[in-house]
Amino acid sequence: MPESLIADHAFLADGHSAALVDRTGSVNWWCPQRFDAPSVFGRLLDPDAGHWSVRPLRDSHTQWSYLPDTLVLRTVHMTAEGTVAVLDALALAPDARGHDVGLNSPRVLVRLVHGLSGAVPMRLHYRPRFEYGRVDAYLDRQGDVLLAGAGAARLALRSTVPLTGRNGAAYADFTVRGGQREWFTLGYAPAYDIDPPAWYDAEEAVANATAGWRSWLNIHDYQGPHRNHVRRSALVLQGMTYRPSGAVVAAATTSLPEELGGDRNYDYRYVWARDFSFTLQALWRTACSDEVNRQFAWLGRAMGRLGEEPVPIMYGVAGERDLTEHHLDHLAGYAGSRPVTIGNDAWRQRQTDVPGEVLGAAWLMRQHLADPLPPDTRHLLRVLADRTVVEWRLPDAGMWEARDSQRHHLSSKVQCWTALDRAVRFGTRIGTTADVARWASARDGVRKAILAYGWNDSIGAYTGTLDGAELDASVLLMPLVGFLPAHAPRMRATIILIQQQLSHNGLVRRWDGDPAGFLICSFWLVGCLTLAGDRDQVRRLFEDLVARGNDLGLFAEQVDPFSGEQLGNFPQAFSHIGLINAAAGLGESAEGPGGVGAAAEHLLPHKP
Repeated sequence: MPESLIADHAFLADGHSAALVDRTGSVNWWCPQRFDAPSVFGRLLDPDAGHWSVRPLRDSHTQWSYLPDTLVLRTVHMTAEGTVAVLDALALAPDARGHDVGLNSPRVLVRLVHGLSGAVPMRLHYRPRFEYGRVDAYLDRQGDVLLAGAGAARLALRSTVPLTGRNGAAYADFTVRGGQREWFTLGYAPAYDIDPPAWYDAEEAVANATAGWRSWLNIHDYQGPHRNHVRRSALVLQGMTYRPSGAVVAAATTSLPEELGGDRNYDYRYVWARDFSFTLQALWRTACSDEVNRQFAWLGRAMGRLGEEPVPIMYGVAGERDLTEHHLDHLAGYAGSRPVTIGNDAWRQRQTDVPGEVLGAAWLMRQHLADPLPPDTRHLLRVLADRTVVEWRLPDAGMWEARDSQRHHLSSKVQCWTALDRAVRFGTRIGTTADVARWASARDGVRKAILAYGWNDSIGAYTGTLDGAELDASVLLMPLVGFLPAHAPRMRATIILIQQQLSHNGLVRRWDGDPAGFLICSFWLVGCLTLAGDRDQVRRLFEDLVARGNDLGLFAEQVDPFSGEQLGNFPQAFSHIGLINAAAGLGESAEGPGGVGAAAEHLLPHKP
């Protein structure tokens, strides 16, 4: 097993990238240039891939928390000799406040050590390894700065305690007494930039980051149920936003496994159009209208003017298309789970749900869009609707991104219906009268196909594929996008069967045989039961799910229903999005969106 479990990490962010710090005081992940850039600390994926620890020399008991309403971490180490606190933060630009938080961040990791009582012996071990642990650094002391350089990156470490460097690493043993403070700052810059790595006063940097995060949260208030959990998740989403473009990455890490020792280890440091609608719902529900508009503007730029090529499903944080996957064979992987990958070949897939995500998001935020629509937005929405008219009949990889073969996934067909339904609602804002009639006809055709071929009489549920025989939690989207009411007899039967056969201890697996509970599916179940009116059950289930997070309120992608261990990339935006939307749904009408476009089930067509 690794030195630290996935859930034994805290998340730091600066609007460009993220760092993960474990509860012992070791920074085990940091890609300082941007989320998807090479790491300089990668011990999360290999013991020898680089880390930076500041911890008591002897055994300690730790308690940690974020400073209220921030992503600034405070870890208290209690030892036999005394007590010491370590504050960790990624620096923000000076006076960055509100919507400017994350812009022009200096790429500086700050660590402050405060003696609280006694005299605590401490040890620092700093070993950067560049290019995902491939390259050892040259260390060069220049005055009070310890420079590390290799390949395309350089780091500058400043410290109030003497450092000893040898063999590409630095060490320090020092004692911190009550009232004493020591500090460390680590700045990053590309190897050949004219400007050196930035330097900030550590105390000022922590104070500025604290004020910056609080200012952001103050203008994105949420007054609904489970306010503290929602606000924490909103901060996490903002921390996972690449602020120059406004894009929200799926996770801060790559290759943390869905199953220990397994090979489903993917790079999630990219942006999926599939997640787009749910992301915007979460941002909107936390009063983030500025982020909503940035997200939509980013997607329009990333997609560009679509032609006949398949609609792209995912992008780099600046809108890159080519995300070709590579294996890092020199890394052992988390808990021996290989391969370790960078890039993600899902970018090549056809996923016909994407237009539904985009048009659904556009309809959701229609009051924020100009009227008439900007020409590029109008063109994008019209083209996506037109493509759906043609492509809804095609098989695809589905939202779980199957890599074996394409199928007629029910959730993809439902999102095709969503695309066409929302296009019809937009009407002549995005097309001609003839366009709207064509979209309406195709929408009705998709609906008939789903109702005729998506239901399996022998199972008594809607299945994962048309004419399928297997349950799949993705069908929980049907009431959430308004295809059917959650209380409709067949939909209700499907929800109950998913609870009975795919759920264990409140965690919903995607399919039978899925090794762990998928958190977004579990929150979808909360949403469906809320729409069905099962309020008492929903509240218990939601509270049980929230308790699955770590003691900082952070969630990975999945949770083992038996051990409770978090699995998959971390923190996972989809899980936090699910929490926000499920919590907000608890405060909304039980009717919710479940009745949007719904039809009585006694009108279901028969299979020909």
